Amino acid sequence: MTTAVRPSVGDLLRKWRQHRRLSQLDLSIQADISTRHLSFVETGRSAPSRDMVLHLAEQLDLPLRERNQLLIAAGYAPIYAERALDTEPMAAVRHAVRQVLTGHEPYPALAVDRRWNLVDSNAALAPLLHGVAPSLLEPPANALRASLHPDGMAPRIINLGEWRGHVLGRLRRQVDHTADPELAALHDEMSELPCDDDVPPVEHPGPGDIVVPLRLRHPAGELTFFSTVTTFGTPLDITVAELAIEAFFPANPATAEILRTG
Repeated sequence: MTTAVRPSVGDLLRKWRQHRRLSQLDLSIQADISTRHLSFVETGRSAPSRDMVLHLAEQLDLPLRERNQLLIAAGYAPIYAERALDTEPMAAVRHAVRQVLTGHEPYPALAVDRRWNLVDSNAALAPLLHGVAPSLLEPPANALRASLHPDGMAPRIINLGEWRGHVLGRLRRQVDHTADPELAALHDEMSELPCDDDVPPVEHPGPGDIVVPLRLRHPAGELTFFSTVTTFGTPLDITVAELAIEAFFPANPATAEILRTG
């Protein structure tokens, strides 16, 4: 039998400091503490207070989920709750999300969790999912999988290579920020999906381009969108911190007219 050894708070702090590509000197200056004190915390020679753990987590820009893990490793109780979205304390959050989604109609919008699983959407999203295999829409439906999979929206995306490169780049930055192994696995899975178009390694804007568009084939003509992402500005709950609403806007008058007339 083997016993799993939990990493100490010092181990976790050192891991995150290195992940953020900071030296001990960099972090100590940023946190306004001595390098000696930080070194003692990382090696276990000094036990940090709860406030120091939270202070260092703030300087390292850690997600709330990871701040809880630091507190636990240091021997303190976690302070950030993680409530299911369908519970009573989250009623105001659900209402806010629904308001944003329905208020965006007749243009499509969706809400996802930290791993891109669909949480909610407005009625305008349904036409964009026409032809997507039912298996890709079974809960928990993953928005990235439904868009890039050959049984999903991919065959209808005119600029699939460009859009795929944009999506994978965005996901890669999310993996870098969170160090989430499941997000890393999702990135690897999405990278392995077939794509006949060239995928640019770096986004190169063309003449007049201001955003990466999503261009879709539609019976009434080509639909062209750009998107914005909305998050809660002052989250103190893990579920709330990890929610994101992506709203798609028509990038030209023709797309707006098609969406308005149904």
